Amino acid sequence: MNVHELALVSLNDHRLFTFLDLAGTFAFAISGAVAARNRGLDWFGVMVIAFAVACGGGMVRDLCIGAVPPAGLADWRYLAVAMLAAWMTIAAGKLVARLTHPVIFFDSLGLGLFAVTGAQKAMIYGHNAEVAVLLGIVTAVGGGVARDVLLNRVPVILQREIYASAALVGALIEVVGERLGWDSSARTWLALGVCFALRYLSLRYKWNLPRAPRRGDNGSD
Repeated sequence: MNVHELALVSLNDHRLFTFLDLAGTFAFAISGAVAARNRGLDWFGVMVIAFAVACGGGMVRDLCIGAVPPAGLADWRYLAVAMLAAWMTIAAGKLVARLTHPVIFFDSLGLGLFAVTGAQKAMIYGHNAEVAVLLGIVTAVGGGVARDVLLNRVPVILQREIYASAALVGALIEVVGERLGWDSSARTWLALGVCFALRYLSLRYKWNLPRAPRRGDNGSD
C-alpha cells in the first residue's frame, strides 16, 4: 500500500470517527432532551440537559487523554448538533410523546456509538488497550450519569440494568478487532451493533445483572 492509499484510508477512518461521534452526540442529546422534557423542565433546562448528556462523557475522555480543549467545547458542530436535537424534541413534543420508548432507543444508540468512538480516540492518541476500553466505557456512560445526577435520579450505572457492561462489550470488540487487524469499518459496526442490541434487548426483556447478596438473604442474621 503506497503513501497515497494510506492517507486515503486514514482520511476515511477520520470521517467515520467524526460521523459516529456526531451521531452519538445527536442520539444522546435526544435522550437527554426527552428525559428533561418528561421532568417538566423549561426550554433552557432541556437544552442544558441535552448538551450535558451529549458531550459530558466525551469531555471527560478528552481530558483524560490530553485532547484539550475537549471536542465538545472546541468544535462548534457538537454544540450545534446537541441544540438541534434539543429543539427538535421541544418542537415535536407531541410526536415524541407518542413514541413508545424514545429514551430507551436513543440512549441505547448513543451508548453503542460512544463506546466505539471513545475507544477509538484513546487508541488514536496512542494509549494501550486497557486504557482504550476504560475510556470507551467512560465516554459511553458519562453522559447518562450527568443526566441522572442533574435530574436527581439514581444513576443507571449504579442499578442492576445492563448498561456499563454493554459499553464494555462494545469497547472490547473495537479494541480487540483493532489489535487483530480487522477491517476498521467492519469492527466498528460490529461493536456498535452488539452494544446497542445488548442494551436495548436487556431493557425490552428486562435482563439484569445478578444482585449482590444482602445480609439475611440465606436466612442468616
